[in-house]
Parts: sequence; C-alpha cells; structure tokens
Amino acid sequence: MAKLHLTRPQALLHDVRALITEAQRQTAAAVNVGLTMLYWRIGKRIGEELLGGERAAYGEQIVATLSRQLASEYGRGYTKKNLHRMIQFAEVFPDEEIVATLWRQLSWSHFRELLPLDKPFQRDFYAEMCRIEGWSVRALSERIDSMLYERTALSKQPEALIRQELAVLRSKGQVSPALVLKDPYVLDFLGLTDRFLERDLEDAILRELETFLLELGVGFSFVARQKRIQVDGDDFYIDLLFYNRKLKRLVIVELKQGNFKPEYKGQMELYLRWLAQHEREPEEELPLGIILCAGKNTEQIELLELGTAGIHVAEYLTVLPAPEVLRAKLHEAVETARLRLEGRSD
Repeated sequence: MAKLHLTRPQALLHDVRALITEAQRQTAAAVNVGLTMLYWRIGKRIGEELLGGERAAYGEQIVATLSRQLASEYGRGYTKKNLHRMIQFAEVFPDEEIVATLWRQLSWSHFRELLPLDKPFQRDFYAEMCRIEGWSVRALSERIDSMLYERTALSKQPEALIRQELAVLRSKGQVSPALVLKDPYVLDFLGLTDRFLERDLEDAILRELETFLLELGVGFSFVARQKRIQVDGDDFYIDLLFYNRKLKRLVIVELKQGNFKPEYKGQMELYLRWLAQHEREPEEELPLGIILCAGKNTEQIELLELGTAGIHVAEYLTVLPAPEVLRAKLHEAVETARLRLEGRSD
C-alpha cells in the first residue's frame, strides 16, 4: 500500500489536531477525577452532619433542604437522590486513600454501578478488577449482571483469605488463580442443544473462541487444540491449551460431557506434569488444569484434594438459567463451601 505524503500545511493541521484531542482527553479525565473527589467529600461532610447529635433525627429534612439550596445554585446534579448517593458513596468507601487510588481510573458512573452491591468483598473485587483491567462502565455492568464475583473461586474461600487476596490485588496488582477461575462457566453463547458430543462442544468453543476467552476471564490467549504429547511411546491429546499472561502459566481445559469422575484427576495430572517438564519456561509458574463437566460431586473433589494438584473442576451451563435461579445456585454453592471449610477448621 502506498504511503501517504502530507504537505506541510496538512502535516501542521494533523499535528495540531492531535494536540487538541490529547488535551481534551486529559481535561475530561481531570474533570472526572475532580467531580468524583468532590462527590465523595460532599457525601462525607453530610454524613458527619447527620451523625452529629440531635440533628440525626431530621436527616431527611436536612438533605431535602440542602438539595433545594444547592440545586438552585449549581444545577440538577445536586438533587436529593444524588445527595443520598454521595452519602452512600462515602459510607461504602470510607477510606479516602483507597478511593483516591480508584478514582484515577474509575469514573463517577463506575462508582454508581458499584454502590448498590451490598457485600463489601463483592464490591472491592469489582472495583479493583475494574481499576486494573480498565473496564468500561458497560463492561462493569455486564460482569456484575453475570455474577462474576459469585462464580469465582475466591468467593468460596474463608473471609480471612478473601481479605488477603484482595489486599494483594490492591497493593501489588497481582491476580491469583482464585480471582480468575470460575464455577460455573456460562456457555450459552455456543448454541448447543440438549444432545451433543464432547467433540461438538470443542468445535463450538473454537467457533466462538473470542467469546469463550472473555468467559474464561482476564489474561487468556489460545495456544493449541488437541495438543499431542508422547509418554513412553503412547500418544495423548490435550483438548484445549491456553496461556494466561496475568497468572504467567499454561492452562489446560479438558471438556467432559457428563459428570465428573475420579479418574479424570490422573489424566489431568499426567498432562500437567508433562507440560511442566517439557513446555514450561523458566519464568513461568506451574501449569493449571480446568476440567469442565456437566455436573460434579463436591465431596469427591474434596477427597481427591484437586486444589493442591493445581486442578480446578467446574460445571458448564449451555443454557443460561433465570437470574434468580442462578443466584440461588451460586448462593448455595458459596454457603456449602464455607460450611465445609468451617467444619474442617473445627
């Protein structure tokens, strides 16, 4: 293709346009940071007033009066509803130092998506992942709607461990397997019917590879399909092989049509050890394995201690259930995992 040669006036116009566009971007970013900072401080100041002495009983009246005065002077951004949102903002993000780190990347619209979340760990997970990955407001909303946090391995861990993982994410930006691995994986975009073979599932994933990578999570890239390995002259084939740049390791995905079976552990361990010996680079972590099944038995998986072997077993859903059904299923899974962990510690 021929390279375009600009005349001096055209080159000048091009350069000036670039300067203006960059200045507009920086100005918009600075305005966003300023507004978000302002809203947090307004919310904190009003919150302090509402907590002070007898006036707390007249909180609604104070907010309503303040809203009328501010709206008449500064416009519709200071309605009673918006002031309550600012108060909530300061309440759920009480640490100004943490908020100051977030508002460099997150806009006020991002925070508005986070405010309705009622679980602190859930809210912190989305806030930090959004900061690190640069999610748009739409992407954040979609991940919340898909119940991403509730599907992560992190959500099923003890609270002390969740707090520790999120602290490392906040301070160092390091993403651990617990933040990436999910259960279940929602594969409704594959368009599979009730009856299909494992090969059909694999073919459908490769047809919709871009969407499957999004569902797998942050940092995944495709490496190979049906990768052949040889052990003692016998051939074995890995269904799907990926690399995760955040985890700095290879990740195997094995597809199973039915429920999980204990013998899948030996097969996956063989693959993982072969990759660790023959494919792993010096700077990489040990490979991980994901076994995707139509169903699983939690007790079998616990007895096999798959987590210590670097193996994650998860269900896949080819049809997305109603939100309330999925929410109930995830809530039950989280509570069951916590009860088991508490019983084990006792």
